[in-house]
Amino acid sequence: MTSNSMPAAPAGYTRTAVALHWLIALLIICGFALGWVMTDIPGFTPTKLKYFSWHKWIGVTVFALAIVRVSWRATHVPPPLPEDMPMLQRIGAHGVHVLLYVLMLAIPVTGYLYSSASNIPVVYLGIVPLPRLIDPDPVLKETFKTLHVTLDYVLLSSVVLHVLAVVKHQVFDRDGVLSRMLPFTK
Repeated sequence: MTSNSMPAAPAGYTRTAVALHWLIALLIICGFALGWVMTDIPGFTPTKLKYFSWHKWIGVTVFALAIVRVSWRATHVPPPLPEDMPMLQRIGAHGVHVLLYVLMLAIPVTGYLYSSASNIPVVYLGIVPLPRLIDPDPVLKETFKTLHVTLDYVLLSSVVLHVLAVVKHQVFDRDGVLSRMLPFTK
């Protein structure tokens, strides 16, 4: 490798990238499911308040891990896409990955701003009070609530598209794309 060339792309993702992928994916699934359940509970019951706290803790954790993941990705070369992948699919894969990274950061931020605008503190893990970023504001509260929910559904759609692409690569193309991100396959 010369001083002007990029390091060679690995055959698979690093263990750190794989661990971050699956941990964040699991947290997002749990956060989305919890959000779905908690919003259907009528009134302000202790269970609903507990679920809201857990949902916020998941969001803060996803945000922190997403920053680590984006930093890791910026400093580590990902494995190449299959050589025979059509250009449109390459562009789509890149676009969906960028969108997923943006949403992993934007959704927790909109949820946090929604809590701030609602005058509801976020106390991470019930121990660490996080600062309020904006003053309580009923208009901003509704704006951030709508944005948070809308982005959640964009994320859900993007994840479904991501999973369908993985299935296509695994079942139809049989090109090994899935094995690059599976733990314990190295």
